Amino acid sequence: MTKQFVKDLAERTPVNSTFLCREKSVLTGKTGKPYISMTLSDRTGQIDGRIWDNAEEMAEMFEVDDFVNVKGNIQKFQGRKQIVVSAMDIIDTSLVDISEFLPKTKFEIDEMFSDLMNIVENTKDIFIKKLLQNTLTDNEIQPLFKNCPAAKTIHHAYIGGLLEHCLSICRIMEFLAVHYGNLNRDLLVFGAIYHDIGKIWELKFGTSIGYSDVGKLVGHIPLGSELVERKAREIENFPVDLKNILKHIVLSHHGKLEYGSPKVPSLLEAVVVGYIDDLDSKVNSISEFLASESESDSAWTRMHYSMGRTFLKSSGC
Repeated sequence: MTKQFVKDLAERTPVNSTFLCREKSVLTGKTGKPYISMTLSDRTGQIDGRIWDNAEEMAEMFEVDDFVNVKGNIQKFQGRKQIVVSAMDIIDTSLVDISEFLPKTKFEIDEMFSDLMNIVENTKDIFIKKLLQNTLTDNEIQPLFKNCPAAKTIHHAYIGGLLEHCLSICRIMEFLAVHYGNLNRDLLVFGAIYHDIGKIWELKFGTSIGYSDVGKLVGHIPLGSELVERKAREIENFPVDLKNILKHIVLSHHGKLEYGSPKVPSLLEAVVVGYIDDLDSKVNSISEFLASESESDSAWTRMHYSMGRTFLKSSGC
């Protein structure tokens, strides 16, 4: 059966295809009758789904992160397309081509990685340069770093997203180092690459994007700090003071204790890393959200819950 991708689903057309269930809720309609609201996705996007009949019975059949073959029709509700599901079956993961369901960066991964290595090559501090090179050429780390998402849902939540995010920040850091003059370019580049590197172990991204056990128990910030310690130990005469500064940049990059950082930034470069990480994350998050709202007839988006607001789709300029 030919895969029907989310981006190609048109209003009033029949659907008979497999999707990944991202969200599922059993809700109560205005008449008091239960129904299922769900989010279905593939690599091209996601779409709302509704099951109006036998909702409680159907809800027992599947869970979030299951692959489901859906039969139904496309309707529009409040300007947004949704699948009204008439029948559904669970599909075994072994029968699924995972590449059809995990979204992927629009950029070439190997080209991005090459660009990142060129930036590292221009690092003047020999210890920072060696640490970054040893990290990015590590046989375990490199394939994970090249393919890992940057987050489960909020930003760059797709294969290659972490690399895209880190490269974007590196490019901004190189500009800022020249623009301000008093910033240490090598520390900024280190922070751009290392701030989220713990996510290669925090996240799992085999059939869907989620959190690993070590991600739930430890988290990417301590994991990144531990990696600094380990990689610095491999380099002869690595300065202890520099190692502690690098660990501080990783540990403080969320900016505030209440945002998950065990330390607040106490170094100018650490402050900059936190702000630019946040900037790049938000630009990507809002851009992806605007793209997902492009087919709605409204000039404004629906609520972006993590940002707590709606957005005007076009400035008209």
